[in-house]
Amino acid sequence: MKIVLCDDGVCTPPKCPVVDVRDDKVIIGEKTNVCTLTRAQFEILRQKIITGEI
Repeated sequence: MKIVLCDDGVCTPPKCPVVDVRDDKVIIGEKTNVCTLTRAQFEILRQKIITGEI
């Protein structure tokens, strides 16, 4: 699943940050400016966002 993090008119499509959720990893960022997390690391991040910790 790939989710683009742009509102209409805010950025140019090739520069829009994305969250690319794969079976074994999650890639967050844009072009060469990315962070790659394991699925376990992403789940920790997701839970911290859901609980309002970050």
